[in-house]
Amino acid sequence: MRRIENATSRQVTFTKRRNGLLKKAFELSVLCDAEVGLIIFSPRGRLYEFSSS
Repeated sequence: MRRIENATSRQVTFTKRRNGLLKKAFELSVLCDAEVGLIIFSPRGRLYEFSSS
């Protein structure tokens, strides 16, 4: 796995992967009745978070 050099492609990939990761965290909390917390910082420093409770 390597870093994506093109900034636009890297941002698009980050957005898609972030959405997929947030979906998986939600699914894990529902399927396993688990408390899940997720914190993501974008390359630009923006905070994204998920908490199941």
